[in-house]
Amino acid sequence: MPENSTEVTAAGIARLAGVGRAAVSNWRRRHADFPKPVGGTETSPSFALPEVEQWLRDQGKLAEVPLRERVWQQVAGHPAGAVPALVHTGCALLLLRTSPKTWPEIAAAPDERMADVLSLALDKALTARFGPATEDGRAVPAAEDGRAVHAAEDGRAVHAAEGGRTVHAAEGGRAVHTPSGTELLPSVPLLRAVAELAAGTGTGETFEFLLGRQLDANPRQYTLTPPGLAELMAALVEAGERPTRTVLDPAAGTGALLRAVAAPEAPAALYAQETDPDLAALTALRLALHTDPGCALAARTADTLRADAFPQLAADAVLCHPPFNERNWGHDELAYDPRWEYGFPARTESELAWVQHALAHLREGGTAVLLMPPAAASRRSGRRIRADLLRRGALRAVIALPAGAAPPYGIPLHLWVLRKPGSGTHPSPELLLVDTAEPAEPAPGGQTSATGGRDRLDWQAVHGAVLDAWRSFESPDRPAADRPGTGRAVPVIELLDDDVDLAPARHLPPPAAAGGPGELIRVRERLAETLGRTGALTPPAVTLSEPAHWPLTTVGELARAGALQLRTGGSGTGPGPVLTEHDVLGSTAPSGSLPTDGPFEEPVLVEPGDVVVPVLGGGSAARVIDAATAGAALGRNLQLLRPDPAALDPWFLAGFLRGTANNRQASSYASTATRLDARRLQLPRLPLAEQQRYGERFRALAEFEDALRLAGRLGGQLVQGMYDGLTDGTVAPK
Repeated sequence: MPENSTEVTAAGIARLAGVGRAAVSNWRRRHADFPKPVGGTETSPSFALPEVEQWLRDQGKLAEVPLRERVWQQVAGHPAGAVPALVHTGCALLLLRTSPKTWPEIAAAPDERMADVLSLALDKALTARFGPATEDGRAVPAAEDGRAVHAAEDGRAVHAAEGGRTVHAAEGGRAVHTPSGTELLPSVPLLRAVAELAAGTGTGETFEFLLGRQLDANPRQYTLTPPGLAELMAALVEAGERPTRTVLDPAAGTGALLRAVAAPEAPAALYAQETDPDLAALTALRLALHTDPGCALAARTADTLRADAFPQLAADAVLCHPPFNERNWGHDELAYDPRWEYGFPARTESELAWVQHALAHLREGGTAVLLMPPAAASRRSGRRIRADLLRRGALRAVIALPAGAAPPYGIPLHLWVLRKPGSGTHPSPELLLVDTAEPAEPAPGGQTSATGGRDRLDWQAVHGAVLDAWRSFESPDRPAADRPGTGRAVPVIELLDDDVDLAPARHLPPPAAAGGPGELIRVRERLAETLGRTGALTPPAVTLSEPAHWPLTTVGELARAGALQLRTGGSGTGPGPVLTEHDVLGSTAPSGSLPTDGPFEEPVLVEPGDVVVPVLGGGSAARVIDAATAGAALGRNLQLLRPDPAALDPWFLAGFLRGTANNRQASSYASTATRLDARRLQLPRLPLAEQQRYGERFRALAEFEDALRLAGRLGGQLVQGMYDGLTDGTVAPK
């Protein structure tokens, strides 16, 4: 095996061959010539990638490793670790983007010579994008207009910013250091492959794919801001009348928030600070590969609250997903810090320290949006700071999100929208409170957008509700700031009590009763109509007969014969809704959304007549896709069966797949979660005409089931609305 050869785990082998990890374990037991482990542990061994590839080809299990999979395995098995490999990859991609003509000459050199020459070329590319490193290793950011930086009287580097302001350079070091030739040498094979991949997919897309794989492979190592949430926060700061020219994220993480504002009309400058040096480097490279070269970037590594890297920066906007519930945030060291303009935060109120840090970095009239835990709106230890934020008009809105919007996924987090008070403006007499935690009512036809889970959020509906309420609230004539059950402009004087509790749920009526008695009347009418329809759809009396003894076949045999196709839901990227397993189980409209960054696999799109079954949980469920659902992407833990209409009726297929005995014999009970193997599901061999006769009965049963679900949802809404109306006096007892 060559020295420093890339290693791959059993999970990586399974990904290469397109099989499950159990298959790899079977190969190791059954084949004496399977490659021997070269590293790892007894429970998680690693193997040499070249040996694995050759064995898979010899066994006919692999024709050729896809280039992007090869590149990812090289990143994951890099001798220095995946993160340094990603940093080297990002630097090389930045060079490819900014100086594409220099790469062929560099890549033509032998490995050692290439590493040395590449280090010099990368230093030039990093300096051009992030500014030169000073003698002490710190970086001087380039000016937005490309002009040379100059030194201030105190020795710090400064550059001119919009409006004639002076913005000082970072106090912390540059996030991306130039790798030496020695550091680059083990990465040379990887960088050659990366350049080949980027030639077909683009530099930015290549880095997003590799970074997305790293984040997916280490979910507990990173606190992520989901794309839907990042886009909503960016839209809130961009909704103002003044252009957003400079944006700061003081807890940048993986850079999702700044990437969301780096649209085609990019800001003039993006500033990022992150405590973790690895994340800071990855974020800087991610933004550099995503933004226009005319957008200035400054990414710094330092503890934000203790060592502010941009002490003199006054930005147009601040976006922040701060760490929650930190006790060691600097309470003892920062007692007299000038940022605590609204009060010194208690040790347990680290989030209010981040709020004031954001306000300290805004220009007058600038907007900040922070993701906050719900406790920050009601804890007694923070009531004085909340009261001062209200009195001075700095806090403009508190928005409750559905549970599952961001980690921790079981908690309905809040967004705080803040505005830097100006010397010539009067504090706003009202605070906007928005609650999107629950849907207002079931949608017509029984399809409701599910909320309360990370894979079930209807981000389009959340965006619409939040942005409509915010724009109405910000409008000078304020046409309709109040949205019954969703949003309300609350007078500040009503909130300045002993608790200063800003939780939207405490000040908004529940969605079920938001429309008052009139809404309850409409719900009752819909329930009566649905109950009547349910009665009409009730199946007729059954005719009993002896058990049938049909000749049987399996889904796997039908797939091999070409009578149907099998597809599995994955993690593709792109626009459009996603059909989740919760939608299949609840017969609701597609409620998920695809990430816009990360691995760029093509999603599997459902078509009319497809049959979708969940593979986890042990219950019997199958859904036939109609025209309204067609075009949605197939979500995780779902399997799609696409029958040939000349051989199989889709409703016949879906009906027999739902048989309890059929599901039990096709399920695996070897682990804590029951898993369905769709290939083992059985069907009777019947002529197409007989299939269609059964299919009509199965279709009628599905309509009856949908009507029952809708009646249950409407009934629950009516009951709760009646309780609320009777207890608050809006409904009189009769």
